[in-house]
Amino acid sequence: MQNRTTIAAIATPPGRGGVGVIRLSGPKSYAIAEALSQTALPKARYAGFRKFLDAQGEVMDEGLTICFPNPHSFTGEDVVELQGHGGPVIQNALLARLLELGAVAAKAGEFSMRAFENGKMDLVQAEAIADLIDATSQAAARSAVRSLQGAFSSKVNTVLENLIHLRLHVEAAIDFPEEEIDFLADGKILRLLDEVSASVSAVQQSARQGQLLREGLQVVIAGKPNAGKSSLLNSLAGVERAIVTDIAGTTRDVLHEKITLNGLPITLTDTAGLRETGDVVEKEGIRRAIQEIEQADLLLLVYDLSQGENPLELAKNYFAEHIEPKRLMLIGNKCDLTGAVPALGDLHGFRHVTVSAKQETGVQALIDAVTAHAGFQPEEDTFIARTRHLDAMTRTQRYLAEAREQLTVFHAGELVAESLRLAQNALGEITGDFSADDLLGKIFGSFCIGK
Repeated sequence: MQNRTTIAAIATPPGRGGVGVIRLSGPKSYAIAEALSQTALPKARYAGFRKFLDAQGEVMDEGLTICFPNPHSFTGEDVVELQGHGGPVIQNALLARLLELGAVAAKAGEFSMRAFENGKMDLVQAEAIADLIDATSQAAARSAVRSLQGAFSSKVNTVLENLIHLRLHVEAAIDFPEEEIDFLADGKILRLLDEVSASVSAVQQSARQGQLLREGLQVVIAGKPNAGKSSLLNSLAGVERAIVTDIAGTTRDVLHEKITLNGLPITLTDTAGLRETGDVVEKEGIRRAIQEIEQADLLLLVYDLSQGENPLELAKNYFAEHIEPKRLMLIGNKCDLTGAVPALGDLHGFRHVTVSAKQETGVQALIDAVTAHAGFQPEEDTFIARTRHLDAMTRTQRYLAEAREQLTVFHAGELVAESLRLAQNALGEITGDFSADDLLGKIFGSFCIGK
């Protein structure tokens, strides 16, 4: 640790504020902070008022200095926090002075990466810091806190311990063949293997909910002009975000709105009406609409009930390759004009919802249908999760399935052991037990500077 550089960064967001915080971490943190104020530092974890001086001894700013000695600090190194005024000019000047005194500008996420490397947290907890900062809903924030406190890591580590126990049992049986017991046929290995696989599946289910909380759902509203797409967006968003008129083709561009429905973060996209047109601007809007449709997690095809249209025929005409029940939901709008009752049903295997966006009737049923379609059922113990976590668990399950096949079909003990080793490595990637340097760089590089 003593050979490491001492890093410094502004820890508060850019802009004006009452207080601005600069962090130092590393072996020279105390010496640099003392040189900045030319005064002895306050005792550990006590705030001391200090003047911050430039190279000529002139006062640049004044504020509080707080010291956190290693190893009992966020990074596990000596850490100093300087709390001055929050103007960007003075904050940048103070940071420049710290760099003159021997600090090095921190990279994105370097404080958290040092905390990970020094054993202050595992990789899941480090990621949870960024997820807590970026949370777009109360549910996502609570889930990120649970991950930060170790709920996700605890579940993964429990499965890892069981997997390691299984590996030890297999390896011991291979190493002592003189024992007159056929371990491949005694049933214990298969039972333990199935128990581990079931445990991974349970964690996977919670992780899928956490991934939805973190990443949300990309929902695109599409349909012909004047079907009521913009009215539906306004109704779901609860504000007048899109212009609504009786003139066909009012929406010419893509409109994004971030909302939360039943606790699920959603990026809702309104698009230009799909039709044949000679208008150059409208053509561009339709091209962009098709781009959004191709990237959507869920497509809401809105059609006008009063026109007697067949929504599946519309879907075939405009985006045939996207017609699949898991990505397409049919929304019959303007039921107030036909006397139809808002309802949730099924149309040839596709979920079908009847609404009146203008009267805002049937909208809650639509919201419930969207969240149910995503499989979103948040629980009190849901933890935040990322795509890489789910990928690691998918690979773990694949290796466990291979181990089961080697055991039950080929009775190949050495191959069972190898598959279990690969499963352990894949699962260990989640907490950082087995993580390549390039993966760590990618993860921490997405963090804030100063965190």
